[in-house]
Amino acid sequence: MRSLVLLVVALAIAGCGKESTAPGGSLVFAEVSAGDYHTCAVTTGGAAYCWGHNDVGQLGIGTFDSLPHPVPEPVAGGRRFVSITTGRGHSCGLTTSGGTYCWGLNDFGELGTTAATESCTGPLPCIPVPALVSGGLRFVAVSAGATFTCAATAAGVAYCWGLDDEGELGNGTISVTGQFSPVAVAGAWTLAAIGSGDSHACAVTAAGAAVCWGANERGQLGTGNLVSETVPTPVTGGLTFATVSGGTYHSCGVTPAGAAWCWGHNHYGRLGDGSYVNQDQTSPQAVVGGLTFAAVSTGGTHTCGVTTGAAAYCWGADRYGQLGDGVADTLVHPAPEAVLGGLALTSVSAGVVHSCGLTAAGVAYCWGDNTYGALGDSTTLGRVAPVRVARQP
Repeated sequence: MRSLVLLVVALAIAGCGKESTAPGGSLVFAEVSAGDYHTCAVTTGGAAYCWGHNDVGQLGIGTFDSLPHPVPEPVAGGRRFVSITTGRGHSCGLTTSGGTYCWGLNDFGELGTTAATESCTGPLPCIPVPALVSGGLRFVAVSAGATFTCAATAAGVAYCWGLDDEGELGNGTISVTGQFSPVAVAGAWTLAAIGSGDSHACAVTAAGAAVCWGANERGQLGTGNLVSETVPTPVTGGLTFATVSGGTYHSCGVTPAGAAWCWGHNHYGRLGDGSYVNQDQTSPQAVVGGLTFAAVSTGGTHTCGVTTGAAAYCWGADRYGQLGDGVADTLVHPAPEAVLGGLALTSVSAGVVHSCGLTAAGVAYCWGDNTYGALGDSTTLGRVAPVRVARQP
């Protein structure tokens, strides 16, 4: 859900301004991100689309309501994006011009701006269109957490903004009022990957070491204890990682060799270590199955990954069909299970109760809870196997 490799992004995209379509007329996506009850994606032409829940303007379409939005709708403003990320009630993206924009709920500053807001639901302030993150910083990666956001510059310097009541901004302080503009993450770290979770964040340094900060009541920082940290703290075990991803109460990473490791709360078997131990694992646990992963994505109570052979697997809770294995049940799924359909997916994103993936041809598929249309298939029917995202009407 909230994991991005830090890459220097080219600011010009081939074909920008002209949308291509896949067979059947679907939009051709370059990236898809599953949030709590909404999903956003960027096309190969740089256009941003979102669908699902929009009660606080998290779709960025200029309005807010409690109705389902079951098909992709264009994000307002006509800007061209190179990447996009979804959190609990907000979304953010990086544009081709180097700007960082966020939209949706802004009660704790998770949009990174003090720009004028509209009241979305009661007293909650929101901005239902993309708003420029303040400070004038140029980021090459951005990752939205539940109520905060983190980003990194081309030099590998990390900044965060939003709620900081558990140290999730990583600047050495605690604040219950929120931070409405980017603040530098403490320490002389040069980061090569960053992933925001519910109330914590993790990153990979240029040397491949994993560091985490924020809430740690379930061991999601992987530091060998249950002590929360307000600054980046090394994950135990001495492993070398290429990517990391932060979920609700757990985190996962993939080594350069493709081995997946997870740590934190193992309820429902979300760590994928083959056991159902409803306890906190404060150090990395190897994901079983002998699979070679390209990346993993941590959701609410489940995790998904895609192998180097473009096969998708998920594990953990499956009450809403978010594992995509053909069932929806309350059983424990503590080991990777193949996502049905035999789709060759190049990326996968785990939300809170749904998941999405993308093929090499740019076709998006989603599965799991669909109460608010987060699967984008033009219905509100939950799906236990991947369903193709509908074309833009």
